[in-house]
Amino acid sequence: PSRFQGKDRPVEYVSWYDAVRFCNALSKAEGLEEAYTISGSTIEWNHKANGYRLPTEAEWEYAARGGPLGAIGESALSRALYAGGSNASSVAWYDANSGRTTKSVATKEANELGLYDMSGNVWEWCWDWYNNYPGDPQENPSGPEVSSGRRVLRGGAWFTPVNLVRTTYRYWNAPGFKVNSVGFRIARNAE
Repeated sequence: PSRFQGKDRPVEYVSWYDAVRFCNALSKAEGLEEAYTISGSTIEWNHKANGYRLPTEAEWEYAARGGPLGAIGESALSRALYAGGSNASSVAWYDANSGRTTKSVATKEANELGLYDMSGNVWEWCWDWYNNYPGDPQENPSGPEVSSGRRVLRGGAWFTPVNLVRTTYRYWNAPGFKVNSVGFRIARNAE
């Protein structure tokens, strides 16, 4: 469905619902247990399924920051700015360097986990409903259970200013929203 075509470019112009359906289809094609039960616009997540799924917002941020390796070699403040380092132009495609289009994946530096394009290129859907963070400390939360009508987007995109490609920046939209700057990244439960 992408506006910007190319075999190495990120998919975009997909809704959150499209991303969830893709995860189930890929799981089924590979003989894995589907992570989602879909009934119209009602989606339930089987947390124990071994199939593909969208990452939670907490998982997305942990991966973007480089997981346990993210603190190596940089201060805690600078390591958190962008996925892969403190220099946005070396790790992200955004308004100042993208030429107003998506770019082929893996053409910027990877982060400490070997993941590319978690800052910039396209916004990425997460599982969670968007809401304010809870006031008390959480360990690997899966987001609010009550619908806010908006799903979380992370990472920034090819048209956003540099401050929106930070690993900590949060955005949202309705799960049916589609545009040429929104895609997704898939995950699976660890064995």
